[in-house]
Amino acid sequence: MMLQVQGLSKIFGGLRAVDDASLSVDPGRIVALIGPNGAGKTTFFACVAGFHRPDAGRVHFNGQDITGMAPHLIARRGMVRTFQITQPFAKLSVLDNIMVGAYQLHAHDADARAHAIAVAQKVGMAPLLAQPAMELTVAGRKRLELARALATNPQLLLLDEVMAGLNPSEIVEMVGIVRTIRDMGVTVLLIEHVMQAVMSLSEHIYVLSHGRVIAQGAPRDVVSDPAVIEAYLGRGAAAIHGGVAHA
Repeated sequence: MMLQVQGLSKIFGGLRAVDDASLSVDPGRIVALIGPNGAGKTTFFACVAGFHRPDAGRVHFNGQDITGMAPHLIARRGMVRTFQITQPFAKLSVLDNIMVGAYQLHAHDADARAHAIAVAQKVGMAPLLAQPAMELTVAGRKRLELARALATNPQLLLLDEVMAGLNPSEIVEMVGIVRTIRDMGVTVLLIEHVMQAVMSLSEHIYVLSHGRVIAQGAPRDVVSDPAVIEAYLGRGAAAIHGGVAHA
């Protein structure tokens, strides 16, 4: 097992943003973490990747306890996350932005540059290497965020809503890129609201609601789970949904 999260909790004042949540990810898989807005998904990611220290629970990566470890140390071990709100170095070129990630592996400019170019080709950004990051579209910034993380050569990539803000054709392209990344040997754990992408990509889904994992399993089973329908659509929705399906 590559990632094992056990009993994770995070409290902000009186708000229990993550509440005794557990999750595991095997190598070579694409696993999704879904849930309604405010469910605690991004806070969960932040705790796993070292940006928040959990109030309870443990995080193990490749058999090692990394709970509360600093993000840069976790990244060196091979786990890297992207962010829902992209924040590239706006005045730097696409290439220079990707090189920021590459420097974690390569101390010399020439090596970092060569690695960054290779990563750019894998995510379809090779024609844009000289372009300032500030000139990129939403889709371009999403790809750049992905490329910068990928340049660290992660074993496990945590993707936080990489499809958000994309149009249907861009979503199809991004789904292909995520599959390519997995085929390169990178395990993926993703937060995503675009159910088309979740159903297409994921082999296993965890559902978070009010900070707790309320369901997990194969995609088709999870999306028809009454508890999941209630979490997304409100009390009584599962009965209505079931009645419509029966009719």
